Amino acid sequence: MLAELCDLRGVSGNEENVRKYLLEKLVGTAVETRVDTMGNLLVSKGKSKNGTIMLSAHMDEVGLMIMAVEKNGFLKFSPVGGIDGRILPGKRVRIGTAGIDGVIGVKPVHLQKKDEQKKPFDEESLCIDAGFKNSDEAKQYISVGDYAAFDSFCTEIGDGYYRGKAFDDRTGCLILLRLLMENNGLAFNAAFTVQEEVGTRGAAVAAYTIEPNVALVVEATAASDTPETDEEAAGTNLGKGPAISIMDRTIMVSRKLREELAEVAEKASLPYQYRHFTGAGTEGGVIASSRGGVDTAILAVPCRYIHSPYSVMKESDLNATLGLVRAWLEQRQ
Repeated sequence: MLAELCDLRGVSGNEENVRKYLLEKLVGTAVETRVDTMGNLLVSKGKSKNGTIMLSAHMDEVGLMIMAVEKNGFLKFSPVGGIDGRILPGKRVRIGTAGIDGVIGVKPVHLQKKDEQKKPFDEESLCIDAGFKNSDEAKQYISVGDYAAFDSFCTEIGDGYYRGKAFDDRTGCLILLRLLMENNGLAFNAAFTVQEEVGTRGAAVAAYTIEPNVALVVEATAASDTPETDEEAAGTNLGKGPAISIMDRTIMVSRKLREELAEVAEKASLPYQYRHFTGAGTEGGVIASSRGGVDTAILAVPCRYIHSPYSVMKESDLNATLGLVRAWLEQRQ
């Protein structure tokens, strides 16, 4: 299911394919589902005796939106979510509901001036080439506002590693889905949220609706165990288990909950690490500040090269994260 989820195109604001997949997988299970006005998929499994528990994972991924069709048939775009523009030239994309093939083009190196070769391309200098000869032909297939997603596929590499797009946060979606499909007797509410990458908008609405007493955001986070990164500066590492957040740009994580997660992990003999990188935000902030406030923690699967066409993650980290969320829920019943 990891490959099936990650290969779906679901750029922020266009999560329908992911939501449909999840609903299909939940048919016949003992859960109640509904889709709110924002497009969040809210799922209830049983009733807990110790207050309402909310698990949250976002369905959307970073991508592009078509902003103009030029006379020569090339397509201008804007990023949706946080994408490093330096990775874009030469990348394949799929455009619109039909999934039209395209490639992000830029002036070839042979025609660049020396000063152009020394700096990254700005957004205005890039375009999508989908093989159209002019704007009239392009407009038969493409409209302003269409989404473009990276054209890449999830596959196993090496020994127990996977590469693919949208691990942020289809890994979280997979963990919630697995727990909902299991006959495990656990009672909790799951929120598969929309538009996280453009401002955690779906989670704010979902938390207001669910009114949880406690919440756990199940995320993917940037791993920094890559070349030229000092070991002391590495925020998270592949192979060391799920990362328990201390804080990020949006939240000071509940000390009680993060200590609780660590205790549960040690009791269950599950590996874990602390995420001490604080430069990015999560849904935790809007959930924690919902209504009168919610005790909130964040648990994340570490991934290298996040927000790119190909991230890399380790299967053992995904399994350990699933195990820790399950064990935490069992303690909370």
